[in-house]
Amino acid sequence: MIYELLSNFSLWTSVTAIVLAQVLKVPWNYFISQKWDWGWLLNSGGMPSSHTSAVTSLATSIGLIEGWNSTSFAIATIFAVITMYDATGVRRHAGIQAQVINQLAEDFTTLLHEIRQLKLNEKPLGKSRIKLKEILGHKPIEVFIGLWFGILIALGMYWLWF
Repeated sequence: MIYELLSNFSLWTSVTAIVLAQVLKVPWNYFISQKWDWGWLLNSGGMPSSHTSAVTSLATSIGLIEGWNSTSFAIATIFAVITMYDATGVRRHAGIQAQVINQLAEDFTTLLHEIRQLKLNEKPLGKSRIKLKEILGHKPIEVFIGLWFGILIALGMYWLWF
């Protein structure tokens, strides 16, 4: 059983793709912001899409091993398409909504604080609310790069593995 798990090409191709994509987010975000943020090793969103890399490497590896006309390849491809649609659609819009809600909550808190200051001359309130996570999904370019990254990882690992 352990040998079968360790020799599962498609599994290890997908795991490699998701891990490498997450690792790539750190230098990419350093290039953009000029700050090292190791939190990107675990964050969702950003460049490249690690979810997209994982599912496209899975589909590609299955296609390489079982054939492009196999049922497993069809299932993995549909799974990849749904994942990419979700990343650029539902999750991205949820992140945009989180940005708007966070801004509204911040503006409301500031307004409330200013009203209390005027009426009661109270001390400033600390930040007590939890901020919603704003980076949930991906821009289409992040998914596109993740797609090609996943395919390249699968092709590279196929070359190394076999």
